[in-house]
Amino acid sequence: MPSDPALIEIPLFPLATVLFPGGQLNLRIFEPRYLDMIKTCSRTGQFFGICLILEGEETGLPAAPAAIGTFAEILDFRMGEDGLLQILVAGRQRFRVEQTRIRSDGLILAQVQAWSESSPLAVPVEYSVLQQIAGRLLEVVDEPAAEHPHADLDDAERLGYRLAQWLPLSDGERQQLLEQTEPLQRLHELTCLLPRFQKD
Repeated sequence: MPSDPALIEIPLFPLATVLFPGGQLNLRIFEPRYLDMIKTCSRTGQFFGICLILEGEETGLPAAPAAIGTFAEILDFRMGEDGLLQILVAGRQRFRVEQTRIRSDGLILAQVQAWSESSPLAVPVEYSVLQQIAGRLLEVVDEPAAEHPHADLDDAERLGYRLAQWLPLSDGERQQLLEQTEPLQRLHELTCLLPRFQKD
């Protein structure tokens, strides 16, 4: 896990989705620039960065990524039945993009500043309904339980991340929650969104 306050350079994988620390994504890789990136990261153990696309597409010309993203660690990879590489990644730490350059093959390389995560913070009683909702979602979400044990739901930051990843939110809402620096404010914003999911 990057911890040096100095800038570090990582490859970016702009996507039309948001990855949170502790969350997981299954990705299908077919463009040469990303196949090379995955090969290098697998060999060296280096993380790459996932950022929400603000402008452009996932394929073709390099897309414009959001300034705040998440380090992605490769957990597993295999060849799918369609012959494409499939990888499972886990979100680790957030980062801020300070500067980018585009390699000749179209891969975006970024100088990033790793963000320190908050110290453990118990979930206040007024947000216990969020713990209950996350507990129910935990039973049906398609992720290995080891990545989000029940103990995570007792921590304000991790609870916020889990709900932001699992609830059917827009990409813009998820990105706003990712960029939120105060865990309790993130829980407040999630609470304000709950009426949308309540049945009449």
